Amino acid sequence: MCNKGEKKSKFEVCDFGAWAMNVVSSVGIIMANKELMSPQGFAFAFATTLTGFHFSVTSLVGLVSNAAGYSTSKHVPLWELVWFSIVANTSIAGMNFSLMLNSVGFYQISKLSMIPVVCIMEWILNGKHYSREVKMAVAVVVVGVGVCTVTDVKVNAKGFLCACVAVFSTSLQQITIGSLQKKYSIGSFELLSKTAPIQALSLLILGPFIDYYLTGKSISNYKLSFGSFLFILLSCSLAVFCNISQYLCIGRFSAVSFQVLGHMKTVCVLTLGWLLFDLEMTAKNILGMVLAIVGMIVYSWAMEADKQAASAKSLPFMKEEDMRLLIHEGTEQNSLKDVEFGLSRG
Repeated sequence: MCNKGEKKSKFEVCDFGAWAMNVVSSVGIIMANKELMSPQGFAFAFATTLTGFHFSVTSLVGLVSNAAGYSTSKHVPLWELVWFSIVANTSIAGMNFSLMLNSVGFYQISKLSMIPVVCIMEWILNGKHYSREVKMAVAVVVVGVGVCTVTDVKVNAKGFLCACVAVFSTSLQQITIGSLQKKYSIGSFELLSKTAPIQALSLLILGPFIDYYLTGKSISNYKLSFGSFLFILLSCSLAVFCNISQYLCIGRFSAVSFQVLGHMKTVCVLTLGWLLFDLEMTAKNILGMVLAIVGMIVYSWAMEADKQAASAKSLPFMKEEDMRLLIHEGTEQNSLKDVEFGLSRG
């Protein structure tokens, strides 16, 4: 038997492991896709179709896991799986269109806006409230990441609409992951195994058309080399860990926490870009990174303080309930004694 301290430390290790897996796999897949898609690399400019490949491999891993008995399958209504897949695919397409139609600066701003959007949606849908310290920490993170990533900001009507669709659908997707896991008591990998085949099929059908509209290039004309094939496999392998860790993180944390911690990936990508690809690192970038990291630390502290405050509030309530039960039980016992001895309480 392990005590509460040991259980808490195990949960903290699992939480850190899920977050670390998400950061490492996400940064890794960005680096792999950069080499795969860049003109200096293998010029595979078919992002939506590549995402279809990602979910195909994820579906295969889930199928093998279920067949081998490593995971169990719980019932989730098909209409909810289809609904989630539509939202998730809208998020992917919206992000691709937003990146194509907007400047990189506005694209980064739209991604940063997901944190307040998720906060508002969780407040509306789940009645969730946030303390002043949490709001301040989120603001510091947003400002920090904005300082180190946002450059030129240009936007047009179509780009703005696509950005709004992308932000709304991505925020809704992340909230839905957590709600489905709680609603059906289903594990993150089991849920992913159910949604991945639907997403894979739809993206493989629609992906080539979306990519053709975005790039003007047809995937049927792409000359697949051995090197590009290896990088596609690497990207798909990393995507499996990225997808699993995303579901794990949202199941363990909230959608807001996932967004805040996710900005650590931005800091890691900028740092690796500076180390590996000779990208320029200015004082502005460094200042933004420091602000973002400070904001994340303060956010973690504020969330832990909220949890402790909630526990402290619930403890006296539990004691009061226990006292009421004891008083009630004592009254019943006295009444029984009185009845037994033929006495009346006057």
